[in-house]
Formats: sequence, structure tokens, C-alpha cells
Amino acid sequence: MTVTKTWILSSAAALALLLPASSTLVAAAEEVRWGAFVGNIRTGAAGVVGSGTGAVNAAGAPWVATGGNARVNLPSGDVRFRITGLVLADTNAVGTPANNPQVMGTLVCDTDGSAGGGNSVLVNTPRVSLSAQGDAEFHGDLFPFPAVCLNEPDIAFLVRSVTGVYFAAGIVREP
Repeated sequence: MTVTKTWILSSAAALALLLPASSTLVAAAEEVRWGAFVGNIRTGAAGVVGSGTGAVNAAGAPWVATGGNARVNLPSGDVRFRITGLVLADTNAVGTPANNPQVMGTLVCDTDGSAGGGNSVLVNTPRVSLSAQGDAEFHGDLFPFPAVCLNEPDIAFLVRSVTGVYFAAGIVREP
């Protein structure tokens, strides 16, 4: 079978037209989901997520989570998260949330700071109660999100203390 130069060039041109469109689709995903949470393993600045003024340090002790998930609809601003079994993994309060009666969810947009002059952007949910077993959930509207949340594909979801350090991060992200 003979392949002509015209066919090769037209195929390459069509592929070149599709590549920018597919990159745009990744950055503009309508809904982002995290299928589970993992407690912070590295503590303090060693476990930082985000950059610059939007950097979030991990809590000072390791935490675990037994379940949960998060979902963010970027165009509508609908945010949902549920976390279960969020407790300390060591210290004298091991197995409990210690003196942390509330948490908040945080969407970290532009985690590498490439679009914001080196700074990530944080979008926080209101504080919600954390049960003695480490369970918490939130469902609400945080619309509108900053433009960087809609345009940058590098975003993360954290569950944080009211002081700002994070206890757990969303994992198994789609898309």
C-alpha cells in the first residue's frame, strides 16, 4: 500500500488541530472528583501542598482517614466532601481527632503557582463539625470560583483544621 505525502500532511494537520483542543478540555473539566482521602504522612512544611502565598502545610502530627470522597463542579460552584475516620495516627491522642471539633474543605487551585506569579489560590468551605469518630461532611455552593480554578488543571482538595494546616488530601482524582 502506497502512502502519499498529501495523506501524511493532511493527517498531521488534522492531528495538530486536535491537540490544542484536547489540552483545553483537560484544563476546563466541568467536574473534578477525588475517590478517597489519605491522611497527611509528612508533617509541617515537609508536607506542603500549593505554592507561595497559597501554600498549605501539613499538620504537625500524622493523620489517617478511613474513607470519604470529594466532588467539585467548577462551573456551578457546587462542592461536596465527606470524610470518615479522620483521626491522629500517633501522639497521646492517637485514634481520635483530639481537640479539633471542626474542619473545612479547601480547593487548592494552580498548585504549582504557574498562573498566579508563583502563588496558588485557596477556596475554603465554611467550617463543619468533626465528630469524635472523625466524620465530617459539607455540601454547598461556593460560586463563583476564581478564574485560575477554571483554567488550570493542577488542583487539589484538602481537609484542613481551623488554624489552616491540613489533615488529609483527596486522592484518586478524576479527571
